[in-house]
Amino acid sequence: MRIGLIYDTFDAYPWTDDAPPDADAEYEPAETVDALAAAVEHLGHTPVRVGTAFDLRERLDAGLALDAAINIAEGARSRNREAYAPVLLEMADVPCLGSDALTLSVTLDKAWTKDLAAAAEVPTPPHCVFGAADAIAPDALPPFPLFVKPRYEGTSKGITPQSRVDNVAALRREVERITTTYDQDAIAEGFVAGGGEFTVAVVGHAPPEALPVLQRGVEPTTGIGLHALEHRGAPTADTDWDYELRGTLDSALEERLQTLTLRLFDTLDCRDFARADFRVDADGQPWFLEINPLPTFNPDDTFAIVAELMGRDYIDYLSEVFERGLRRLALV
Repeated sequence: MRIGLIYDTFDAYPWTDDAPPDADAEYEPAETVDALAAAVEHLGHTPVRVGTAFDLRERLDAGLALDAAINIAEGARSRNREAYAPVLLEMADVPCLGSDALTLSVTLDKAWTKDLAAAAEVPTPPHCVFGAADAIAPDALPPFPLFVKPRYEGTSKGITPQSRVDNVAALRREVERITTTYDQDAIAEGFVAGGGEFTVAVVGHAPPEALPVLQRGVEPTTGIGLHALEHRGAPTADTDWDYELRGTLDSALEERLQTLTLRLFDTLDCRDFARADFRVDADGQPWFLEINPLPTFNPDDTFAIVAELMGRDYIDYLSEVFERGLRRLALV
């Protein structure tokens, strides 16, 4: 089969001078695309490097023929951006691995996702959404400390050490920064402290499989996950941070995190692959933060680390993940 690869690399879009400094943080290095192509070739198929959703639109108009596609494209400049490629592929009748357009749009919205998680009885910190700093009503806030971030972004975009706020004045400052810099709502949620931060990857479909849980380092002073302070384009990306691993990942906690992740995966109708992030409080209670159905397959990130923990060659394991998706689509 000819399997199209839909992706954004760091140089994919001509950003304007007033774009956020981390506008391209969600995009991929060339090594990720190489890994996707190698996994497809490992299965005996032909990878077709298409590029962004905008490239896909042009090439489909020019007659591009594909038997299937693997989409990890984030898009740009819209809360619907992650849906661009899946919609185009659906209109072109090209089967696509991964979640569909509706799931990708809903899960990009952190507020809607938290509401759906709460309805599915997955604990998630209380939150408020603000379109402007002057919309903050001090009497209607969750208890401080709060954590402030953009409503429609991923890869920790918009997060700095000041994203954790302890009073109304600091909250107003951060909401103003988010709404003006990112031209979207800010979401403020209760900051979960004490028990560490964890991420859980899922692969497969009907039934999906939760992979071994990974613990993340946190910055000792703020308690913010270190990955959130080191992402591409962050003003603190090049800081030499100290970190610590808080809490203990025992078998009971791992099973609980995996169970909650699988419940979210099903509730949000994710497919083939995703990754969910949690904080754990001082009492050992997990709290869901967000889920990403477009996780990176960067050879030094979550899926590659899990493959190493399982004693698997990364390309071999990644090809197995994609083969499960092709099987779901009845293509193998």
